Amino acid sequence: MNPLQPLHGDDWRLTHLGRLLGHALRRFDARVLQLMARDVQVPLALSNLAAREQVSAAHIHITRHLSLKGDRLTDLAERAGMAKQSMAKLVDQCEAWGLVTREDDAHDARARRVCFTPAGLAWLAAFRAAVAQAEAEFRAEVGDEVATVVALGLEAYANG
Repeated sequence: MNPLQPLHGDDWRLTHLGRLLGHALRRFDARVLQLMARDVQVPLALSNLAAREQVSAAHIHITRHLSLKGDRLTDLAERAGMAKQSMAKLVDQCEAWGLVTREDDAHDARARRVCFTPAGLAWLAAFRAAVAQAEAEFRAEVGDEVATVVALGLEAYANG
C-alpha cells in the first residue's frame, strides 16, 4: 500500500500493519492457550479452564510479566501496560485459580507482592513450552528467513 496514494474504499482499514499485528497476536495467544490446555504438566483445573476458554489472553499478561521473585501489583500492571485496577482483577482470578498468591513485601510493610505458587510455576513452564511450539509452528508456516526478519523487525519497532 502506498501511503501517498488516494484512499479508495475501505481495504486499507483491513490490511494496515496494526490490524495485521493484532490478528497475528490474537492467533498466537489462542494457539498458546490451546497448547497449554493439552499440556499434562498444567494442573487439571487450569487445563480445564483453558480448554473451556475461561483463561484469556488477558491472563497471559500475568504469565508474561510476573517475575519469579514476585512483584508489587503496580509494577506488574505497569510492565503489562494495564491499569492497576484491571491487573488487580486478573490477579484476583489467578489467585482464586491457585496460580498466584499475595504475600507481604519484606521491604515495605504496607505493600504486598504477587508471587507464583507451585501450580503457577507449572503453568509458567507450560507457557514456555507452548510459546516455543507456537513459534516453531509460525516458522514452519512462513519459513525461517521470514520468521527471522519478522522477529528482528518487531524487536526493532518495539524498542524504537
